Amino acid sequence: MRLLLIEDDAETASFAKRGFQEHGHTVDHAADGREGLHLATGAAYDVLIVDRMLPKMDGLTLVKSLRGAKIFTPVLFLTTMSGIDDRVEGLEAGGDDYLVKPYAFSELNARVNALARRPHVSDQVTILKAADLEMNLLKRSVTRGGDIVDLQPREFQLLEYLLRHAEQVVTRTMLLEGVWDFHFDPRTNIVETHISRLRSKINRGGDPELIHTIRGSGYCLRAPAKTL
Repeated sequence: MRLLLIEDDAETASFAKRGFQEHGHTVDHAADGREGLHLATGAAYDVLIVDRMLPKMDGLTLVKSLRGAKIFTPVLFLTTMSGIDDRVEGLEAGGDDYLVKPYAFSELNARVNALARRPHVSDQVTILKAADLEMNLLKRSVTRGGDIVDLQPREFQLLEYLLRHAEQVVTRTMLLEGVWDFHFDPRTNIVETHISRLRSKINRGGDPELIHTIRGSGYCLRAPAKTL
């Protein structure tokens, strides 16, 4: 596995790099955000391990830049910023996992391995549809009725989850775990806010509603019933 470690603390970087190499991984290291962005956009990596507080370009900006450039390499934030709001902010920026320092290397290695095991788009169905809504997983694009729908990375992930579970009721807990990888309740309205934004983007004037709120249960994406 080829990893990119973006960490400005030399001691932390040396410890992590040595540990990954002992497990047979190839590790490139960048000591600041700009160098990390340059490496991440210029080569193929299996996982990026990114500190949040970096010189020249902070970790959040780095990951947002990657996602904006349609680079979806899995990202694990490795940072001392441990608050729930910090975790939410990191995942909202496009991170896939979040580990707080100090940490056990065995856990870091296990999380990196888990991210690398996630199936690639090429191993899955590449087109998801519901009525006139279409998601192309290879192009990372969404259209409705042929018109482009511009989504942020987390909105794209949310819609993908709903499309993969079309006609099923998905709970708030399922969305927190499946989209944000939260295995705890952040006690925020993060799900409701994103559902609202997603609805506003995929619903054009006069188009049938696709995302339905199931009171007391969760949400369901379903195509409108065909009329005879």
